[in-house]
Amino acid sequence: MLSVVEGLLIVIAVIESILGTLGNGFIGLVNCIDCVKNKKCSVIGLILMGLATSRIFLIWIIITDGFIRILSPDIYSSWSLTECMSYLWIIINHSSVWFATSLSILYFLKIANFSHHIFLWLKHRINKVLSLLIGLLLISWLLSFPLVVKIINDYKVKTRNRTGHFMVPTSEYLTYQAVLNLGVIFLFTLSLVTCILLIISLWRHNRHMQLNVLGVRDPSSEAHVRAMKVLLSFIILFTLNFIGIAIGITCFIMPEKKWLIIFGMTTSVLYPWGHSFILILGNSKLKQASLKLLQLLKCCGKEKPLRTA
Repeated sequence: MLSVVEGLLIVIAVIESILGTLGNGFIGLVNCIDCVKNKKCSVIGLILMGLATSRIFLIWIIITDGFIRILSPDIYSSWSLTECMSYLWIIINHSSVWFATSLSILYFLKIANFSHHIFLWLKHRINKVLSLLIGLLLISWLLSFPLVVKIINDYKVKTRNRTGHFMVPTSEYLTYQAVLNLGVIFLFTLSLVTCILLIISLWRHNRHMQLNVLGVRDPSSEAHVRAMKVLLSFIILFTLNFIGIAIGITCFIMPEKKWLIIFGMTTSVLYPWGHSFILILGNSKLKQASLKLLQLLKCCGKEKPLRTA
């Protein structure tokens, strides 16, 4: 039986998943329509569509996995389901982190202002940088899939007890997970570093503008402040997502602690839905489209009472 707090966290997780699906679906749809209208798609548009799609799948994998472990953990004694969920998790989680990292690096190279020769060299070779990131994603998959096969085969042969639960030494399990997520950890670190560098660049530029234009409100300075707030929000949410995933990994060692599973699920889903709305508010095209949609819904709401009257 679930406690009141556990039930409340589950309700929050379900609401987060619905909001995340709507927000990311909106981002994907707007960029898809834009590509069809213009008969071409920008690199940022493609990344946003990929990010939105991967996050929708990521949200529902987290929710599905969480509910299985909370309500009916014995289902995972079916090895076919365990293998399926493991492969899906690797593909979708790695893809989601890759798209988020690519977006942060793209914004960093386009917006940041540094005089270092390495930065200038990368700034003029954005397509090569993205190609390199694609290579990193493929390498991450190539390393992860054989390891998952090895882990599952080892569990099948050596570490399954009578009740169908995994009996794996904690140190061995955590080592496997660390190696399995090396690619994701690297991309996560890369994304955080580029975001921090971009914040530093924007802060320096904003400070320079304030010193040169005393007593005058500069629109570009306000835009830079908003951008820094967006980046800080992204860093916080991205970090919370990894904390939630780490909690979820730990829960395999302590499956009896349902409150920890629920808390990890709620924390993990916070990032894919929260950042989608930050992107909508921070991107002018998405913001305009959202305002148009709200006006349309408002007009539809006004027309219904008139018809009934």
